[in-house]
Amino acid sequence: MVQHEIREVVENMAGGVGKAYRYHIVSADKLYGHGRMYAKVVLQPGSTIGWHQHIHETEPYYILSGEGTFIDNDKSKTTVHAGDICTIEPGQWHSMENNGQEDLVFMALIYND
Repeated sequence: MVQHEIREVVENMAGGVGKAYRYHIVSADKLYGHGRMYAKVVLQPGSTIGWHQHIHETEPYYILSGEGTFIDNDKSKTTVHAGDICTIEPGQWHSMENNGQEDLVFMALIYND
């Protein structure tokens, strides 16, 4: 079976600032109850994903291109680049900022703990 990604424009993702483009790779129903999202996320320069929590879920980000600032559960800030993996464990909070001059592109998978 071959599917096509489903593009979604999200304003102020998780209470953040600006636009993000979410390209759903696998729909939630095709994750068969094991998770709720598998998508490529494109965060435009100056845009952020707001501070939010995952309960009973894990969410790794795999950075594909661009540069951003990942804010971890302890509110520490880390500059991230292509090849970096940000892991959000169940119950943790996090956010992401694109302070760069180009799009920040990463894969995100939200799955159940």
